[in-house]
Amino acid sequence: MPMKFRLFIMMVLEFFIWGAWLPLIFGYLPSLKFSAWEQSLILNAFPIAAIVGMFFSNQFADRNFAAEKFLAFSHLVGGLAILGCAFTQDFLPFFVLMLVHCLLYVPTISITNSVAFANMKDAQNEFGIVRMGGTIGWILAAWPFTFILVDWAAVKAANPEGLVDWLGTVLKSGLSGDPLKEATKWTFIVSGIASLALAAFSLTYLPHTPPKKSDGGAGESLAWLEAVKLLKHPFVLVLWIVTFIDAFVHNCYFNWTGTFLGAAPEMGGVGIAGNWIMPVMSIGQVAEILTMIFLGITLKTLGWKWTMVVGVLGHALRFAVYAFMPQNQALIIVVQIVHGICYAFFFATVYIFVDEFFPKDARSSAQGLFNVMILGIGALVANTVCPYLIQEVFINKDKLVDFRSLFLVPCAASVVAAVMLAVLFNPPKKDSTNLHISH
Repeated sequence: MPMKFRLFIMMVLEFFIWGAWLPLIFGYLPSLKFSAWEQSLILNAFPIAAIVGMFFSNQFADRNFAAEKFLAFSHLVGGLAILGCAFTQDFLPFFVLMLVHCLLYVPTISITNSVAFANMKDAQNEFGIVRMGGTIGWILAAWPFTFILVDWAAVKAANPEGLVDWLGTVLKSGLSGDPLKEATKWTFIVSGIASLALAAFSLTYLPHTPPKKSDGGAGESLAWLEAVKLLKHPFVLVLWIVTFIDAFVHNCYFNWTGTFLGAAPEMGGVGIAGNWIMPVMSIGQVAEILTMIFLGITLKTLGWKWTMVVGVLGHALRFAVYAFMPQNQALIIVVQIVHGICYAFFFATVYIFVDEFFPKDARSSAQGLFNVMILGIGALVANTVCPYLIQEVFINKDKLVDFRSLFLVPCAASVVAAVMLAVLFNPPKKDSTNLHISH
């Protein structure tokens, strides 16, 4: 098996694990009768792990363990933990299992990157292809559920004849309502199986990647503190605040979209069958792959600021369509494309901006500074606020979700963030002032 292909499969499995359980958990937790606060605690296991992981994976894990062995252990124990989530409906064990899974899983996102970079001959040209495996893995995670979240009683009653007729009946017989919520436990089972598969793959097919040497310097151990000092530069502070808003809005999408797509039209939703919710949401990842191809040309044409502005405004467009045209099912499906554009034009552009703009002595600290906002703080706030908003605040007199008012919140936040970028984000010329940027 060629090395690049091994690394590609590693990335496919890595992001398949996350993509299998995330999209539908937001509608599943209320069905277990967990309170909004309990739901927030469970959902915040991942961003908390992301914040912890910034220190653990960068400052400890990859300094003390062979990467492939760390991956194997993490995915073995983490896989068993996420499997356990399928077999409990009590808050405390569910929360503990999810926390264990996330604390072990999140550091592996960085570790898989380390494995890839350590074992590629030409990282600059090869990493993009290898990392694309992660996006493909997320997309692939959605498709098993077109056959899992199916009303098999309805299929049997229809008595289809022949493979084509049977397949058509299955694909249009998705679960909805309470049966869908009950069957959502299969997302944790599929995720756990993929995690155990990656544990085995790590020990058998991934190359030995020894721990990184540490020089023991104080600056290295306090890299996170050095990163905060970058906020003294106004353009860095503005971008960091906008990144927080965009990360919040990005996670509003995951918190609410699955519920919105699956809700019946008479309840203000779109009425998409349960087995098609995840495939519809995966359209965004397909668009992400295509958008990344054109990102370089877009950056040269629009520049840093306006590329990011377009990315932020994409959220506003999507949520406006959600708010004002929920009855147009075809448009709701098509507008999922915007999700990929939002990710590539903002988050990917932020990472590239930091790597291109900052000198080497500040680059890793700056990446960590923005990464903790994207994966950690922004998600933490969204996962705390979103369950409360959809279950307690935006409820009409008929006890139904007022989706229009709900979606106008992230829509307005995106517009504010875009205006902040357009007016206040003014980085100095790369060929001069930025060379003096330091901690």
